[in-house]
Amino acid sequence: MRIGAMLPLSEQSGWMPAWSDIRAFAAAAEEGGLDSIWVYDHLLFRFPDEPPGGIHEAWTVLSALAVATRRIELGALVMCSSFRNPGLMAKMAVAADEISGGRLTLGLGAGWHEPEYRAFGVDFDHLATRFEESLSITVPLLRQGHVDVEGRFVSARDALLLPPATRPGGPPILIAAKGPRLLRLTARYADAYNTAWYGRPDERLARMRAGLDEACSEEGRDPSSIAFTVGVTVTFDDPDPELAPERQLVGDEMAVADGLRAFRDAGVDHVICALGVRSPEAAARLASAAARVQEG
Repeated sequence: MRIGAMLPLSEQSGWMPAWSDIRAFAAAAEEGGLDSIWVYDHLLFRFPDEPPGGIHEAWTVLSALAVATRRIELGALVMCSSFRNPGLMAKMAVAADEISGGRLTLGLGAGWHEPEYRAFGVDFDHLATRFEESLSITVPLLRQGHVDVEGRFVSARDALLLPPATRPGGPPILIAAKGPRLLRLTARYADAYNTAWYGRPDERLARMRAGLDEACSEEGRDPSSIAFTVGVTVTFDDPDPELAPERQLVGDEMAVADGLRAFRDAGVDHVICALGVRSPEAAARLASAAARVQEG
């Protein structure tokens, strides 16, 4: 099982990370031996009774990390299909994968946070349909280098991906989804599936796996051909009072390692950890826990 970490991109407890903080976290994750680091794609956060929260632009940071790191895998959990033209999404993914030397996983999702859509003038309607149409353009462009689609919301007419993807078929596609319709799209298009956020394997995890298996059956896809990835909230030492106990894995490095082993035993291929404090020191502690998992 591979183990990775979400990067510090957004405000956390009143602290807004700078690029130097993001780069330091990535360096600690890579030097510590973690398998992957992940961006997440938002424009701003605006929740009731809270001040607005900022976040760095995901593709820009991801491209910078493609140069600032050497070995560690880079991923998006996930890029919002609503924010960019789907043909442009494929172009950006191919460029970032080339720069990184073939270390990118392109995670895609339909989006959900309505305030950022309204603030930046992005349409917030028919999200599932828009997502399906976007996938029908982005994925064939990456895998075959050509697509011709006329959709209700997006189109690509005789579009070519030039230069083509360096890797045959382009970077792997990860989809984060819930519900039967989006799980069918996962079964149709994805190389990897993500469900989040968990503290320990539970009935929710089993339910999502069963839903994916059913979708694969409907699409004629072998479920084992799709990597099963899980987002896990890791809180070192003391629990986060703002999170439900079942939604966080709490403890020292040994306890966190035990919790991660439980996901491995549940058949998870890749755990992506969101740390309560996203500092280089926390990344190093996660890397220490991950090493314990790999030892047995």
